[in-house]
Amino acid sequence: METLNISEKKNKIKWDYDAEADVLYISFGNPKDAEGVDIGEGTIIRIQPDTNEIIGVTILNPLHRTLSTLTGKYPLIRKKKNSSFTK
Repeated sequence: METLNISEKKNKIKWDYDAEADVLYISFGNPKDAEGVDIGEGTIIRIQPDTNEIIGVTILNPLHRTLSTLTGKYPLIRKKKNSSFTK
């Protein structure tokens, strides 16, 4: 297995949370093209292929997994009901 480069502490850590998809994106520095490596448990490490430097992390379902851990069960998701009225 190739060695991955973990750079010194980055001055800019950027993040974005997509609430609709429940995905957290973390980038070390400005986002760049990268290859994803699934390390399990819904975590993907983003690696710049030419330098093998870790440049980001993607975490799938962080809110769902956190709520599941805290409550011991899956959170209740309510769907909107369509209703119609007739006179």
